[in-house]
Amino acid sequence: MTPNTHIAPTVDAANPWATHAVRIRAIRREIPQAFTYELGFEDPEVGTRFRFRPGQFDMLYLPGIGEAAISISSDPDNPNRLAHTIRAVGNVTRALSRKHVGDQILLRGPFGSSWPVESCEGQDLVIAAGGLGLAPVRPVLYHVINRRERYGKVWLLYGARSPRDLLYTAEYNDWRQADIDVQITVDLGYDGWDGHIGVVPTLFDRLRPDPKRTRVITCGPEIMMQFVISACLTHGISARNIYLSMERNMNCALGFCGHCQLGPAFVCKDGPVFTYAQMEPYLDVEDF
Repeated sequence: MTPNTHIAPTVDAANPWATHAVRIRAIRREIPQAFTYELGFEDPEVGTRFRFRPGQFDMLYLPGIGEAAISISSDPDNPNRLAHTIRAVGNVTRALSRKHVGDQILLRGPFGSSWPVESCEGQDLVIAAGGLGLAPVRPVLYHVINRRERYGKVWLLYGARSPRDLLYTAEYNDWRQADIDVQITVDLGYDGWDGHIGVVPTLFDRLRPDPKRTRVITCGPEIMMQFVISACLTHGISARNIYLSMERNMNCALGFCGHCQLGPAFVCKDGPVFTYAQMEPYLDVEDF
């Protein structure tokens, strides 16, 4: 399977197993159990060479514990402020959650394919995300904002289980001021919530996209992506213009361990970003 978008080289392209020391510069709690870690390279020369593309991930490594694949959630035009939003759900991420500002960890990357931000220029763009799936698409928002004149209409459709589970709430107004139509929904409304209640695909149903000029980027729980894809196809959007992130079981980032194999593809090196047309033979929209 041919990789669908550009892949940036790792910091040490000759040895993708090489790790680099980074120090935690800041920690920001986003929601219960999820924190954003801002990292800085200990070696300034390595930091100068580090570049990533929206949608890529790093391997964060804790000696004696292990490593985890974590999407980069910061601005690709400002790689010196490298951020990862992490939910404590496994041994490595729970250990990361016990780290403090000033602590050192190890990193290798970046890895994987990226969102097709260049081929979306001149088109309308729908970004549909659910839960922690906003983190891998956040770099797309930064990229678009920095080049807003190159894109048509841009919608962000984002949902979470409850108001307290919404990521990056302090940035929504900034995104709106950059001419992005930000629509938010929750499954359960309380604590004075007066916004939309329902799943993300119900937001999509309120749009009137032009199928010939609309590109769709989606990331989140698989059931959410299932219904977003169904809505896209119903509106006549081509499977080649629907992009999804298949972040599943990535352990080594190089396709050696086989944990992330899906059909002929290894998600870590051929993805995590694919077109739905690439995945369609291996994914049933009805049973995703």
